[in-house]
Amino acid sequence: MAAELLYQGHASVRIVTEDGKVIYIDPFMGEGYDLPADLILMTHAHYDHTQERLIKKKNKGCTVITWAEAVRDGEHQTFDLGFVTAEAVEAGYNRNHDVSECVGFILTFLSGVKAYFSGDTSATPTMAELKKRCLDYAFICCDGVYNMDVKEASECAKLIGAKHTIPYHMAPADKAGFDMKTAKKFDAPGKLILQPGEVLMLE
Repeated sequence: MAAELLYQGHASVRIVTEDGKVIYIDPFMGEGYDLPADLILMTHAHYDHTQERLIKKKNKGCTVITWAEAVRDGEHQTFDLGFVTAEAVEAGYNRNHDVSECVGFILTFLSGVKAYFSGDTSATPTMAELKKRCLDYAFICCDGVYNMDVKEASECAKLIGAKHTIPYHMAPADKAGFDMKTAKKFDAPGKLILQPGEVLMLE
């Protein structure tokens, strides 16, 4: 059985793991906040990544990991939750996002599937190292306003070399939380386009 990912729009994602644990990443956009959370991840402090209030219920022992816990004394942390391992990685490197206050996350599920969520970022020095991780999925921001544009994002995607790459955070936050024009311009091996409300089985 595979983990099930619901793309909620913008950078918001909900994942139900193989054993039924619920993970929210960067809550802000879309539907699907009704399931009680076991893990909430937030990549940085901007409002369009931190609307934890949308998650109405949390299961006992729910863990909340923000950028503040994810980077300590300049070191990116790894959190083994049992049902998933969440590893913080570099993000930032632009005028809107300081590398000391932003992270991406690599999630490793019990099945061994690895999914990378870039958070808000431009190209980082460590992206080349991610290729060695043999990632199954990579979600890469490409809005070209607050982060790298679609051209730079496509170059990063090729550098990372995930089996499947999905563009997200494609435009300034609006009612849609998605831009098909930008998604179509995104060029990466194994490219998938997910629209808000669509589900992807992580297998």
